[in-house]
Amino acid sequence: MPERERRTRDEGSPPPAGPAGPGDLSSGARPASSIAADPAKMDAGLIERALQGDSAATEQLIRKYQNRIYNVVLKICADADDAAELTQETFVKILENLDRFEARSSFYTWAFRIAVNLTLNHCQRNSRLSVRSLDSEPELSDSRAKQALKEFLSDDSSPDPAVVAQNKELHEVAIEALNKLDEAQRAVLVLRDIEGMSYARIAETLSIEIGTVRSRLSRARARLREMLEAILK
Repeated sequence: MPERERRTRDEGSPPPAGPAGPGDLSSGARPASSIAADPAKMDAGLIERALQGDSAATEQLIRKYQNRIYNVVLKICADADDAAELTQETFVKILENLDRFEARSSFYTWAFRIAVNLTLNHCQRNSRLSVRSLDSEPELSDSRAKQALKEFLSDDSSPDPAVVAQNKELHEVAIEALNKLDEAQRAVLVLRDIEGMSYARIAETLSIEIGTVRSRLSRARARLREMLEAILK
């Protein structure tokens, strides 16, 4: 994904249209589509009103981030039902602790930190991920999809391997490969290559050093490319 596009998607701005989220976690009318020039100030205003008991502000805050958080959680935990529950749990935790948000980081980062931590803890408890065979590689039977993958992997100018998931023909096999990464690598790769976070914001979200972000991302990309290349052998 080009760096310029990553920067435009950081700081809480909405990503391009993607998979639908788990459904509204709040009720009421959808807020106006206009977005304040400064997302942090907009969030601060919503938080202040929510803390004063303004339910409309609470709903707007949830609507602003629920699909982004759901999509990230889904790609880390690899189960739609679990992702919906974890997204719900994330917002419950956010609202329970909203008065403790001190704005040392953006609300966006704070919310994603809660979501990712809950998801990683869930993955560690969930035996379905730990028993998945790490030796078996994803399979791809469609010849057209195989050709698309071959062209993707042979092009040195191609974007990071995770972006192959955006190709309709390769989406399922790419997601299957992504799900075979360990949770720590998968979280970094999802936040960087799919969510488009900066290295600094990922480090803040996961409470790790930037150097750790880079090393985990490098290993995750290499492993993902290795699995995709194995399909063509």
